[in-house]
Amino acid sequence: MEELQSYVGNSEIFPILKFVDFFNHAGVSPLPKSAAQAFIDFAFQISSLAYVQANWHPLIDQTRQIAAEMLNCQKTEIAFIKNTSEGLSIVANGIDWKTGDRIVTSNVEYPANMYPWMNVVARFGAELVKVEEEADTDGRRVVPLEKILKAADHDRTRLVALSHVEFASGQRHDLKSIGAFCRARGILLSIDAIQSMGAVPVDVAEMSIDYLSADGHKWMLAPEGAGIFYCRKELLEKTRPLTIGWMNVVNAQDFGKYDFTLRADSGRFECGSHNVPGLLALRESLRLLHGLGAKAVANRIKQLGDHLISGLESKGYAIASPRSVDQWSGIISFGSPSHSPDAIAATLRKEHRIELMVRHGRLRAAPHFYNTEAQMDRLVSLLP
Repeated sequence: MEELQSYVGNSEIFPILKFVDFFNHAGVSPLPKSAAQAFIDFAFQISSLAYVQANWHPLIDQTRQIAAEMLNCQKTEIAFIKNTSEGLSIVANGIDWKTGDRIVTSNVEYPANMYPWMNVVARFGAELVKVEEEADTDGRRVVPLEKILKAADHDRTRLVALSHVEFASGQRHDLKSIGAFCRARGILLSIDAIQSMGAVPVDVAEMSIDYLSADGHKWMLAPEGAGIFYCRKELLEKTRPLTIGWMNVVNAQDFGKYDFTLRADSGRFECGSHNVPGLLALRESLRLLHGLGAKAVANRIKQLGDHLISGLESKGYAIASPRSVDQWSGIISFGSPSHSPDAIAATLRKEHRIELMVRHGRLRAAPHFYNTEAQMDRLVSLLP
């Protein structure tokens, strides 16, 4: 924790601190200086020497290894994707669906985790079951675990597709319980982890996750267009690639010999040349986060969130995000009965250089570990 504290409020590591009170890591995150430097170094290399003397591919391989360590899986189970939608679409298009197969999700998913399954319904006659969000006894917005399990407890259920953390409410699902339930019944579990990876620990083995997709541009503090797809090794050869190109196959570098044998590892999902600068920047951000440790980062985010909530409640704002031990996340969703959230967000941005978002008619703050309590207090003081 002492090492992490040296990053808090450090504008040399996080230059955004000099310019904006940034609380939208659930949207598109600013880059730490090391990730931005990776872009600069790549640009210099490509402009002065092109690929001559470049060392990109070993570094990209390191990115894959770090991601695997963060998720507690093997490097061979990690593929690079351009965004979360691509990873989810690999699953939706890579499974042999049958008419009547059930897909269970929630009714408050981000569109990236809804349209691929709607497409499966349209193409193959599957059934999409959406478990509804509701208010719990404390008025917090949740999709109840017991209702997810009840919806999935059906002999035709083929797959459960959920966000680890819901983008609007900030609810974190109990994936350990959901995963164990699914694995025991032979149900596949596909997770959109873009709102959790980099903010809270994600363990694909402990959570019995079959597929996981996450772009790097939110809590992983990386650029858009550089993301991670996990496929459990037992499912690699049972999942068709979304797109076929020169890199999906064995001996891809043997350009004069056509051998349409797909790779046995996660590389089968990578169809062509990598987003080299994006993955080099992703490497730097993952090195930072992994070096600090997922639990330390999560504890700091929880501490900041609790501090912010205390101030919000003292000022009369209603908190929509659940905060129990197994449901809290980095997202704080809150609202006022008498003020427009859109007007508040616009004023904070224009007049005070404070950045947060409005989602589902509520304000959404998403601070990361390097933000400060003083920034939280300033936000609260400026709210009407």
